[in-house]
Amino acid sequence: MKEQRLGILGGTFDPIHYGHLMVAEAAREKFSLDKVIFMPASIPPHKHGIVTDFWHRYLMVMLAILGNPFFEVSRLEYERGGVTYTVDTMRQLRQLYGDAAELFFITGVDTIMDIFGWKEPEELLSLCRFIVAARPGLDLHIVGEVFGKYYSSVVMPLEMPQLDISSSDIRKRVREGRSIKYLVPESVEQYIIQQKLYLL
Repeated sequence: MKEQRLGILGGTFDPIHYGHLMVAEAAREKFSLDKVIFMPASIPPHKHGIVTDFWHRYLMVMLAILGNPFFEVSRLEYERGGVTYTVDTMRQLRQLYGDAAELFFITGVDTIMDIFGWKEPEELLSLCRFIVAARPGLDLHIVGEVFGKYYSSVVMPLEMPQLDISSSDIRKRVREGRSIKYLVPESVEQYIIQQKLYLL
């Protein structure tokens, strides 16, 4: 049986937008991933404001990826409960899929810059490899300086067209009564309207 190559795209997804989807598809295509698992955080350790209820975020991801056989969404972090750390998620995925599976954590260069401040970074670096996407205003080459000796074996840069879309900007637009069309899939836009999300 062929070893599985699994991409994991973690995030708050509050809400999911086309930037997330483009990164996932570009990573899947470039690195021949068998599937990409979207992993909404339950209680993200780095977010200090109010985060939308998990089930709203989970359902928006589900709507966004509907019809793509290579994408799926997981409740693993929610079911584990408490604050969600990437290293714990990767340990759990390693147990689920076995040692033969190749795990790739998909993230942006802005997020990865403080990896050595994450929980158990050395353990995390032994559990998976990192697909790192460029972000507007941040060059992928600076990642090499952060990772040092780990760079060539663990970090895989993902060059792709960059969309300057952020979930915080989408929330702000909704609050201000402005359009979010073409920033999120139509199904996600309709869900936000129907559920009256981000109005406060």
